[in-house]
Amino acid sequence: MLALIFPGQGSQRPGMGAPWRGQPSWAVVDRLSEATGRDISYLLLEADAEGLRATRNAQLATYALSLVVLDAASRGPLAAWGPGRLAAAGHSLGEYTALVAAGALEAEPGARLVQARGDAMQAAADANPGTMAAVLGLGVPEVVTACRATEGAWVANDNTPVQVVVSGTAAGVEQAGQAALGRGAKRVVALQVGGGFHSPLMAPAQGALDAAVGATAFSVAHFPVVANVDARAHTDGFAALLSAQLCSQVRWRETLGALAEMGTRVFVELGPGTELSGMVRRTLPDAARANVAGPADLDALAAAVEAFDGP
Repeated sequence: MLALIFPGQGSQRPGMGAPWRGQPSWAVVDRLSEATGRDISYLLLEADAEGLRATRNAQLATYALSLVVLDAASRGPLAAWGPGRLAAAGHSLGEYTALVAAGALEAEPGARLVQARGDAMQAAADANPGTMAAVLGLGVPEVVTACRATEGAWVANDNTPVQVVVSGTAAGVEQAGQAALGRGAKRVVALQVGGGFHSPLMAPAQGALDAAVGATAFSVAHFPVVANVDARAHTDGFAALLSAQLCSQVRWRETLGALAEMGTRVFVELGPGTELSGMVRRTLPDAARANVAGPADLDALAAAVEAFDGP
């Protein structure tokens, strides 16, 4: 089995769409811009780092570029891959892209849903300012203990056996980071994000997100999608899963383990950045992996697919 994995907010960078401009798959950007009334081309080509850091911009830009990459890969190296040999997952925002890949969500309604999500989370972040930091060198139990030792900090992402992300107020994340260092963490790295995501600080966004999810049509997926909130494979029930995801921990380490238990032998990251490929390497060191961020990466994906000889 081959697993398609999609990055979330934080993977965006200025000019990330430039390599794709002029490619046939760039038409995806035009379609999504029309669907949302946003100039997504500007976000992918001209927006600076500060502009892209804004949640309402980061989410839409990352979703759009990931779908450009998915379109190009589906036209090329993945063209012959049918549902029986595929699974998918996405990290936070990336779960929305994974649902499009699996046929559970159409791209244009998905873009409008992502737009609503980004706007709601932006408003929540403005009302409840927060931040996030990656704790390196400790597992979840130790980081949970560090968070419990302070106020305003929670475990947001269980990314790998040795990378856990803390979310919360600036003071809470700072104190939890110091507590984690005291418990043996190697480093605590501040993340360039616009809020305390996957924590109770996002609760003000729940009503708007649920309204947008409720107004969106979902279909039964063509192949399984492993959800963030429970690290289990699903082919339906995505509205409830996306609602629960907002303030819940991203169980990415367990998600990768679930995909491996399902028989995944190749993990393919589609979208900006290479963070998820690195997480695969640290969590499942024997698994094959490839990432496609630009057109030049399609050849490497083709080689990885050609080398794959399993069912």
